[in-house]
Order: sequence, then C-alpha cells, then structure tokens
Amino acid sequence: MIIIPAVDIRGGRAVRLREGRADAETVFADDPVAAALRWARAGCERLHVVDLDGAFGQARQIPVIAQIIRAVAPIPVEVGGGLRDLAAVESVLGAGARWAVVGTRAALDPEFLRAAGRAFGERLIIAVDARGSRVAVKGWTEVIEETVADVGRRALEAGAGELLYTDVSRDGMETGPNVDDTAALARSVAMPILASGGVATIADLVRLASVDGVRGTVVGRALYTGAIDLREAIDAVAARAGKP
Repeated sequence: MIIIPAVDIRGGRAVRLREGRADAETVFADDPVAAALRWARAGCERLHVVDLDGAFGQARQIPVIAQIIRAVAPIPVEVGGGLRDLAAVESVLGAGARWAVVGTRAALDPEFLRAAGRAFGERLIIAVDARGSRVAVKGWTEVIEETVADVGRRALEAGAGELLYTDVSRDGMETGPNVDDTAALARSVAMPILASGGVATIADLVRLASVDGVRGTVVGRALYTGAIDLREAIDAVAARAGKP
C-alpha cells in the first residue's frame, strides 16, 4: 500500500476542509506548489490533488495544477474536483495528470460512467463518498439507497482503474479510518481500492495496509498538522509489508 498525500486547492492556497464543508476550512500553505514539493521530497510515490474551486462550481485551477505536476515530476498525480463532464476530465489529463478522479456524477449517472470509461479507461478513478456503505450526495448531506459496492461494480464494468472510497463522516476529522467498510468493499469489488477519510496516526495506515485490495490511502490533515510524519509512515508501512 502506498501513502498518497493530498493537496486541496482553494483560492490559490493549500487548504483542508472538515467533512467537506466550505465553511470549515483551514489554510495550511499559501503556495500549493510548495506543499506538493514538500511531500515529493519526503518520498511520496503519488500525489492527490483536489481543485476545490472547481468542485464548488468556480473557475478551475488548471494552471496551478499544471505547475504542481511539472514541479513533482516524475511522481504521478491524480486530480479531482468537480469533473462532471468529459471535457473537464480531458482538461486535467491534458494538464499532465496521470489519473482523473470523477465523483458524484459517476455514482449517479451510469451512462456518463460508461462513456467516461470508454474514453479514458484505467486513467479514470471513481470516487465514492459515503456514510458507512451507503453513498452520500448533495454535499454529503443526503444518503441514498445506492451502496458503494454497487457503484464499484459499475466502475469495474466501465473499465475504470481504481475506486476511491471516502467515509465522509471522518474526512478531515482525524478520528481514524473506517477500516471495516473499506475491507468489506475490497472483498466485494475486484478492483484496486484507495482509502480516504479519518487517518490520524501511522497505526491507522498500518491497519489499512493489512487490508487485501487496498492499493493506497489518501492522507491530508494529519500530514499538515504533523500528527503523521510522511517518511516515518512510509517506512512503517514498508516494514509491515516486509520490504527492506
């Protein structure tokens, strides 16, 4: 399992939200490129970038995203945030992202998911926000009957490369990840899982690394506050896997 630091961009700065709420923002760096370079120099194998302005329907941060991608090369970058049509997906891939992270629309619109899968294949990561096993929509305020596993199976059929599962009740809260539902999802869907939400300690990462099918874990706030040292976390996860 790899550890994937998150760089969330809003208004040109690196921030973190609590439970995805726009009114619960903490600014961690005025320069998101510098934040990305910090994690690159600490040894990350991949970076997770979210354009929060795009997610909130404002002007996209494509120039900043392109700067980040150039700065951390050759480390691959996955980019998400309001990618609700094929043109938006193409814009982040065109900026140099290795993967595009597509969320709510893919969960709610099977035809869009199939079209995106045909167009982009394994360069597509389907992000599913949930409370437990049920999908959360409308800014995470509403839980629908659809399960994460339902969406995951459609993503697999569409040819997407990975499934990003976030328990939104834990996102940015540093209360510990939802390991049980992450493991249940990995058992239900035969595609690589990325975990997200609530990671607070290196022990949390070691627990997630023990789950078969979890390819990576996205970590945000705990890295920025210093609760987790990225280099120590990488070493701890590698030691659990028996790597030198």
